[in-house]
Order: sequence, then structure tokens, then C-alpha cells
Amino acid sequence: MKIGMISFAHIHASAYAHYLELHPEAEIAGIWDDDSTRGTEMAEKYNTDFYQDLAQLLAADIDAVVICSENVNHKQHVVAAAQAGKHILCEKPIATNIDDAKEMIDTCKQENVILQIAYPVRFSPVMQQVKQMIEAKEIGEVVAINGTNHGQMPGGWFIDKALSGGGAATDHIVHLLDVTRWLLQDEVKNIYAELDTKFHNIDVEDCGMVSIEMESGVIFTIDPSWSRPKVFPTWGDVTMEIIGTEGSLTVDAFKQHFLLYNDQAQNVQQLPWVDDMDQVLIADFIECVQMNRQPSITGEDGLRALEAVKGAYQAAAANRVVTLERIDV
Repeated sequence: MKIGMISFAHIHASAYAHYLELHPEAEIAGIWDDDSTRGTEMAEKYNTDFYQDLAQLLAADIDAVVICSENVNHKQHVVAAAQAGKHILCEKPIATNIDDAKEMIDTCKQENVILQIAYPVRFSPVMQQVKQMIEAKEIGEVVAINGTNHGQMPGGWFIDKALSGGGAATDHIVHLLDVTRWLLQDEVKNIYAELDTKFHNIDVEDCGMVSIEMESGVIFTIDPSWSRPKVFPTWGDVTMEIIGTEGSLTVDAFKQHFLLYNDQAQNVQQLPWVDDMDQVLIADFIECVQMNRQPSITGEDGLRALEAVKGAYQAAAANRVVTLERIDV
């Protein structure tokens, strides 16, 4: 299966390319990047061709693309790939505004191509186990969830609102929101948020607290802050405390790691020893295309997460609870 990479702007692009390279039934058949220096370097690294023109890559003999461009560019790249008949794995968030996300979904449906959104936390081994326990009612009925997705401030285009669509709220609400929708098969009803900039001298928010009422009545809080210092041994965390009527679960998606005291790099690093969720995401996408099945994480899933992000910004600006109105797709 031949796959093209569209942009290495996002920090996850290298991980996806690495696992495409390792997959026995896939190859990276070409790379396009608007930064020709970066694109050429990546093409050399992964022993493939660099395309100066995106249209030429999309006209090439490829089956699918992985899109890791800046958030604001997701729409144009997804639409172009869909119209060229290529299946798509798109980095999160799906887009920077609701209208763009809707157009992306509609175009992929019209062109009969797969649109999968990159929410790899669903594929974490611990989250798979948690889903089984919740579905088996091992903690009774879930009544509340407290989650964190802390991280280091990524810098670059991530803190340019015109390119990213926002700061920590845009970057980190979506992972926990998506995994909670998936765990509970539930949707957001009401949302309240307080967002601010406390840790860094940047023009977008770097911290906040988001409080959500799901349609089932489950209360769900998210701390999406870019609060991890540069010297922290890993980029951040994904944790959840899930409270049920008959017990509770404390979840740390990255707990299974060892510490490397690295004198060469002059730092301490957390290195995971479980299956890498990015690797499983890539394998799932390849299988999805090969079997022509519904993607595990759909464009609609991306839209629902984006709706919650936009609701959080609206609630923070108005200092009030916002009731989400979901768009039909």
C-alpha cells in the first residue's frame, strides 16, 4: 500500500512516518511539504521522493495520504486529497472552524474516500482495558471523570492563532474529549471553561480548566494546560480518574515506562515499554483502507471534539455555561 505524506509541520509526523516505514504492507511513496528544506530532508531520511507540487503527489500512484500540516491547512489538504481519490489520515484537530470540518467530511463522503482523524489515545493498551471494564460494568455506572492532558508548550506555529486556531485548549481538550465519548458512547451537553495565559509569554492560552456535563449526566473535567517545564522527562501526560457507582479507576496512559538518565543528551527521559499508540493508529488506518471499512475514528468524531473546543472558547469568553448544538453530518 503506497502512502504519501503531506507536510511534516506537526511534531507527530515523524512518528507516523517511522511506523509507516516499519509496517510490512505499506511504504512511503512520496512526501510534499511547503517547507522544501524540511521536505527534502524527510524524503532523504525515509528514502522516498520529495514533490515540490502537491498536485503532482496527489496525481501519483498512491492509495492514501497522512496529513500533518498546520491546523489551518487541514481543510485544503483534505479536500485536495479527497478530490484526487486518496484515503486520508488527518492529524488532530480536524480543522480550526466548524464550517471547514463539515466541508471536509462532506467532500470525503462525496468522493467515497476514508477520512480518519488521529486520536491515538483510543489505541493505548490501558485505554482498551478501561473500555472493557466500563462496558462490563466493573465499576457500576460512571458518574464522573476527572482528566488531565498536560504538556510542554510546543512553540512554533502552535502558538500562532492564525495557523493553529488556538493554544492549549485547541491542542489538548480534544484527546480526552474523544476518548471519553468513545469510552461512554456519550455526547457533550453543556460546557464551561476558564482559560488563561500563566506559564509563558505567548499570545494564546496556555492553561485552563474545562467542565463538561455529558448527555447522560456524567460530569467530566479536563485540565489541558501546557504546564510542563522544558526539563520534564516527557512531553506531558494523559490521566483520568473515572468514578463509578461501585468503584473507581485511576488511569495513567503513560505510566508504563522506564527512566533513562542520559548523560549524552544531558537529561532524564521517560521511555515507554508498552505498545506505542501511534503505531497502532497507523496499523489501524492501513487495515481500514485495505478492508474498505468504516474508520475507527471518523470525521464526525473529529467534528464533535472540535465543537467542544469551540464551546469551551465561547464559554470562557462569555463567562457562562454553553449548551452545545451539534451539526448533523
